Amino acid sequence: MEAAKAAGYKTGLVVTTRITDATPACFAAHVNKREEEDRIAEQLLGDYPLGQTVDLMLGGGRCHFLPNHSSGGCREDEKNLISRAKAAGFQYIDDKAGFDGLKFGSAVDLPLLGLFAEHDIPYEIDRRHEQDVYPALEDMAKTALKALTDATRDSEQGFFLMIEGSRIDHAAHANDPAAQVHEILAYDRTVQTVLEYLESSDVEGVMVSTSDHETGGLSTARGEFTVPFTLGSATSINPRTELDPFEYPDYLWYPEVLANASHSSEYVSEQFVKLLDETEDHTKIVSWIRHAIEEYLGVYDATEQEIELIASKGAIFAPWTFADVISRRSQTGWSTHGHSAADVNIYTSDPKVAKALVGNHENTEVGQFLAQYLDVDVDAITAELRIKGTQWDERNDEGIVVSSWMGKLPSHGERLDGQAHLEHYNGVHKRCELCGH
Repeated sequence: MEAAKAAGYKTGLVVTTRITDATPACFAAHVNKREEEDRIAEQLLGDYPLGQTVDLMLGGGRCHFLPNHSSGGCREDEKNLISRAKAAGFQYIDDKAGFDGLKFGSAVDLPLLGLFAEHDIPYEIDRRHEQDVYPALEDMAKTALKALTDATRDSEQGFFLMIEGSRIDHAAHANDPAAQVHEILAYDRTVQTVLEYLESSDVEGVMVSTSDHETGGLSTARGEFTVPFTLGSATSINPRTELDPFEYPDYLWYPEVLANASHSSEYVSEQFVKLLDETEDHTKIVSWIRHAIEEYLGVYDATEQEIELIASKGAIFAPWTFADVISRRSQTGWSTHGHSAADVNIYTSDPKVAKALVGNHENTEVGQFLAQYLDVDVDAITAELRIKGTQWDERNDEGIVVSSWMGKLPSHGERLDGQAHLEHYNGVHKRCELCGH
């Protein structure tokens, strides 16, 4: 994105997470740790060595642009980046009414900053009940395409736009099949929007769609079954070999169960937290859980074991246990709450133009193709950034960096992604006692 901007392209980011989250940040910011979202927000507005490189931003993450003391602010300092953005000439919107005022891009003045949620925009399964509060991903994509097209109509260069169906990953981390399927469908509609744009445009363009990884190890078959006979002695190395050879788990999946859910497990858990703040009455809590599972998840046969587990374990375990209730009924299988090693697909709007991406590829080759297609020099930008970056670092009298423009320096032996990040992605499976993995 930096190289595209330097070459004269307009640039845009459209996401459903925080605009400061990993994927949008890696296109237009440089920090030592992904948790440095306050600093990422500053860089997205141009407060870093290369200046402003993003012309259009639509997503969540408003709290990282507001001072700590203010309503809705979560920064560690008192900087008001929204005020700074306005002073720097950004058109700023923060609600659905403001988004509607953009008229799908025909009323946009670049640069544009649209922040529609304090943190992430709700899952699509929940957002669809609040369409007057949050815009849909496909509508944000339409707006960005129109705005960037108009801004480059008389330019020799076009634009580079990154659109992310961000919360597909979140739903898979939560092992929430109902939220997951609606996120996929929302992304599918967005891809269709982009394809229709390219088909109707008289300007050359290409869409590349891929993922950085698979999450959850999702399978549309869980293979759960009860064995009506003894598996063998405790000393047996492989008890399964003693099963009746004619007894085999059925290949079953029930997608209609997912269609019955009206909300995500995240939403139900948020309501659960509110309940726990109001009462400690176990009977009321159990009654509420049973009602919530029926009303929000569309499940009417929850077991007493499941309900009691949610009630006894409290809020921290709720997202995983609520999600497991619906996963079991739909026979949706999961192998992990983290990332898996499964290959991910690469889709393009034109297999001839994107011939270099046919077949299996390392993920960095996608970026190389984009740079070649845009005819931009990423290496030159990297060299420029390294030179200018040293001028932004604070050094002591001995010339040692004590404060980096890229944020907090890792301590000796510390991973760059930080322990909190590792716990988030690798430790959550320990919290789910029903998931069976």
